[in-house]
Amino acid sequence: MKKTRTNTELKVSEMLSEYNLDYSGSKPNRFAKTEKQVVVQIDEDVAKVFSSSEDVNNALRTLIRIYPKKRRKSKINS
Repeated sequence: MKKTRTNTELKVSEMLSEYNLDYSGSKPNRFAKTEKQVVVQIDEDVAKVFSSSEDVNNALRTLIRIYPKKRRKSKINS
C-alpha cells in the first residue's frame, strides 16, 4: 500500500497556482445556523461609545420600545 504524503511534505512546486472546483453538485449545510444576521456599519464616534455588539443591540431595542408604535408601523410599510 502506498503511503500518502502529509501537507507538510508537499512542495510548493507540486501545487497548482489555481484550482478549478466544480460546485454544481454542492448542497447547503443542513447543520449550519439558520439564524439570519445583518451587518451594519456604524461611524467611529458611535463605535467608541459601545464596547460590544450586545451593547448596541440593547440600546437599539430600548430605542424601539420608546418609539411610538403608530409611527413604527407607518415607517416600515412606506
